[in-house]
Amino acid sequence: MTYDAPLKGIRILDFSQFLAGPYASLRLADMGAEVIKVERKGKGDLSRYLYVSNVMIDGESTIFHAINRGKSSVELDLKQDADREKIMALVDSADVVIQNFRPGVIERLGLGYDAVRARKPDIVYGSISGYGTGHNWQKLPGQDLLAQARSGIMWLSGGGTDGPVAMGLPIADILAGAALAQGLLALLFRRERTGKGGIVETSLIEAVTDLQFELLTTFLNDGGMLPQRPNNNPAHAYLSAPYGVYRTEDGHIAVAMNDLKHLCDGLDLDAAFHDLDPFKHRDSIKAELANHLLLNTTDHWMTAMIAADIWAAPVMDWNGLMGSGVLQELDMIADLERGGEHFKTLSAPLRIDGVRPKALGAAPLLGANNRLLERE
Repeated sequence: MTYDAPLKGIRILDFSQFLAGPYASLRLADMGAEVIKVERKGKGDLSRYLYVSNVMIDGESTIFHAINRGKSSVELDLKQDADREKIMALVDSADVVIQNFRPGVIERLGLGYDAVRARKPDIVYGSISGYGTGHNWQKLPGQDLLAQARSGIMWLSGGGTDGPVAMGLPIADILAGAALAQGLLALLFRRERTGKGGIVETSLIEAVTDLQFELLTTFLNDGGMLPQRPNNNPAHAYLSAPYGVYRTEDGHIAVAMNDLKHLCDGLDLDAAFHDLDPFKHRDSIKAELANHLLLNTTDHWMTAMIAADIWAAPVMDWNGLMGSGVLQELDMIADLERGGEHFKTLSAPLRIDGVRPKALGAAPLLGANNRLLERE
């Protein structure tokens, strides 16, 4: 089956670094867009070398390779007039510009939306910040964990007696990048119909707050009552028993929303909580179920739960996920090479015309595509 890349011929100048902005441009690269990373001369994107993992590929961090595959790189000093004019010449051939500097920085460099639009009136411009603008948070450092902390999301996970629990993934960065990609695609579609460019702006705080839209709607219409996290087997602050994660004899099982009587019948559990309010008595119901699930293995309980059509799943680690073969069957694992090193990463999480889109090639060497700075 052939794949006709929907964004083939679209050129993106990406001034962003780390995760949020590069995630947006990665998704567009997977759709066939040409993404040119504009990086600091001699240093490049900080994620080339500054990140949490000490696992390196061809001398650079795994995150840089994961988020920048299939892109090009030019390096220059945006504070120098000559280099700034070179990049402005590239703007003439660009369809999209992405940036994630702190508010005001890109304008001081002469590459803000107004300056770029004056040069290229139909440009589609995307901007990510930590907290947006127009308020007293706008100059604060826009970093994922800090946005999580301010968003209230840390009070949704964990048990009732726990302190705040951070998500184990950079969810604010990823969600902001996804939101920006959606906005850029919408503006590209409008430009195709009308010839009009535009700007889309989002922030980490907007993205991670939107993730909570369902629960915040409850909170906003419940007199400002904060949700009470369950004291045991936590998973969701607003959902009743048996919803939670439970230990078994040799592992853990996640149990979703289920009718309590049906659950007990399927697990051969002689419980007295059938007629109890599953939210009011959430902790006691969960405690009884937890004691029962400790009596046997995960495989035993999963066999019984699948047979009884009980909504549950084993809690797997990454070895379990990869060992299942599911991601391989879905063609989600990409094999890449750079500098003689072969490595694996993930491909785009969707298919187009039955084919999984993939940005071709590994992440670029710093300045590997400086030829693009020559006038075309």
